[in-house]
Amino acid sequence: MSTSPLKMRKLRILIFNWRDLAHNSAGGAEVYTQRVAKEWVKMGHQVTLFCSYVEGSPENELVDGIRVIRRGGKHSVYRQAKKYYQNEGVGNFDLVIDEINTRPFGTPKWVKDTEVIALIHQVCREVWFYETPLIIALIGRFVLEPYWLKKYRNVKTITISVSSKESLEDYGLKDVRYIPIGFDSDTCTSPLEKEENPTVIFVGRLAGNKRPLHAVEAFKKIKKDYPNAKLWVIGTGRLELKIRKMNLQGVEVLGRISNSEKNTRLSKAHVIVVTSVREGWGMVVTEASVVGTKSIGYDVPGLRDSIRSANGVLTKPRPKELANAIKTHFENLNHQNTQRTKTTGVIAWDELSRRILLEAKS
Repeated sequence: MSTSPLKMRKLRILIFNWRDLAHNSAGGAEVYTQRVAKEWVKMGHQVTLFCSYVEGSPENELVDGIRVIRRGGKHSVYRQAKKYYQNEGVGNFDLVIDEINTRPFGTPKWVKDTEVIALIHQVCREVWFYETPLIIALIGRFVLEPYWLKKYRNVKTITISVSSKESLEDYGLKDVRYIPIGFDSDTCTSPLEKEENPTVIFVGRLAGNKRPLHAVEAFKKIKKDYPNAKLWVIGTGRLELKIRKMNLQGVEVLGRISNSEKNTRLSKAHVIVVTSVREGWGMVVTEASVVGTKSIGYDVPGLRDSIRSANGVLTKPRPKELANAIKTHFENLNHQNTQRTKTTGVIAWDELSRRILLEAKS
């Protein structure tokens, strides 16, 4: 009986992802990819990350022991990935990770010599209607996404929340494995003294699908009862200028800040609001929980997983409902526990990395 090469030796792992951390639009998926890849390198595996080209960054670079290859742009990276594998990859890898951020790389069709696993943080679904014109959104939601994912029906797939697993299964995927997302509680500051005035914080990309304008609208409603309240908005994106131009009293738009300052402000705020259309998980909810800050957010896929794990409050996806929940929280501030809490629903990065490889073997 032959033994799987995954059990025989250290692996040569290839990850296809549309971006890496050097990209100016890198987000949580890229942090996840880098952290998992670093753990694999620590275990002795050889890891290559193929992603799109970033202006000012080399085409080939060694980052944290990971070989990063950057070719192609936002759309051409998929074609370049196939070309790279056919010309340079065949026979040189033991495991291929096809990381899907809306559009997949299509590896099941052209990687025939080794194991392929899909990694999908979340499906797009409603997000199409917040990020693209209506006609494209309709095509994307009801034609492209189902067509793309249909090709992964029998491909072993990893995802990061129960909500995402259910959504993928709704699309017909038959072999979806849920592995909790990785987290380092030591990277967060200890709980700090809260701000003197009631303070709300929003952390995320200032894009349509994150709905930061819902957070602003809810804040305007609570200002009527709490005139000294403050809203910190952390993040950048196409809606940043619009929020700045509102010039609302009590709203401070901080843009992109360091992780250290972000953690400090998360700890000093009284509540974090999360208003996305959907998420894979919602890591900022867990980060806030660790530093003693309550989360209030929309009852949508992904967020319902992370907010429940953090003992937060879920609301209907409307600014009015969000504002009412924030007001209730402010009314009970004197009774809130702001101590560091036990993180649930997440695991250590090294455990996560091992579990992905165990799923590859199974």
